[in-house]
Amino acid sequence: MTDTSQSYTNTPSETLRGMAIMILAAAFIPILDVFGKKLVTVHQLSPGEVGMFRLGIQAGLTLPIVLVANGWAGLATTRPFLNVLRGLLLALGTLSFFAALRFMPLADATAVFLVEPLMVTLLSAVFLKETIGWRRVAAVAIGFVGAMIIIQPSYAIFGPASLLPLMAAFAVALYLILSRKVSRGTSPLAMMVYGGLVGALALALAIALGQGSGIEELRFSWPPTATAWMLLFLAGLVGTVGHLMFIYAYRLAPASVLAPFGYVEIVSAIGLGYLVFGDLPNLAKWLGMAIIVASGLFVFLRERKAKMAVVEIRRVPPPH
Repeated sequence: MTDTSQSYTNTPSETLRGMAIMILAAAFIPILDVFGKKLVTVHQLSPGEVGMFRLGIQAGLTLPIVLVANGWAGLATTRPFLNVLRGLLLALGTLSFFAALRFMPLADATAVFLVEPLMVTLLSAVFLKETIGWRRVAAVAIGFVGAMIIIQPSYAIFGPASLLPLMAAFAVALYLILSRKVSRGTSPLAMMVYGGLVGALALALAIALGQGSGIEELRFSWPPTATAWMLLFLAGLVGTVGHLMFIYAYRLAPASVLAPFGYVEIVSAIGLGYLVFGDLPNLAKWLGMAIIVASGLFVFLRERKAKMAVVEIRRVPPPH
């Protein structure tokens, strides 16, 4: 998750490869959530410890790549404090989403989480001073209506716990806003190392402080079986590979081209949720998902239109 804007021109073949990798990555990453849901529901691990192991494995797998490619210099950063803050937000987002999977079907939680791009739109105006028009604000508001349509039945059953995907989306949206700033002085792989390491340490500390508090999300119970250990490793591996695929896709193609393909994730989540857990959204939830996706695509098209207008203005020769 980095600032993916590029300063060079992609060839058509590179763009096509980037689109293919983006589709594969978006379809692949919900496998991480399947493992997470199995760990918290079947193997009874707490969301905190699942998140701790997942992020720790990400750091452990990514660090050797950085060191082999560039040595310790590959970890250089001009924004150490912001990297720490990114890790804390990533820990909060991971904890919130895995906690949501204890209560909600995979497709529901994923669909609500996909309001994150809409949150980025609003937060970019607050923190990055970017200008957004009333149409984009309206699209964001409509997207949240779609999220509420999905959440409402779960809220009636589980209460405030059903809002956890929104908390996860908010934390990750702030994480992405900070990533745009950090990416100017830190390599993408180093950002993954810092995010995974700081996030894992933050969750480890929270778990240590939470022992005896009765907070179920921070309970620690050593993984009981070899299967649980295998699922933890696979969750960390899938998360790392998936994010590396996203990085590589954005190196090959412009963000404006790749953005709509991110919604492949909800298609994958619905399919995996049905195959693995037998969950299938009802009509109201399908409506909510459609509203979220439509709102996100509207924001994307507005952004693209605005950027194309700027390009056209720059192409117009100055008057003589």
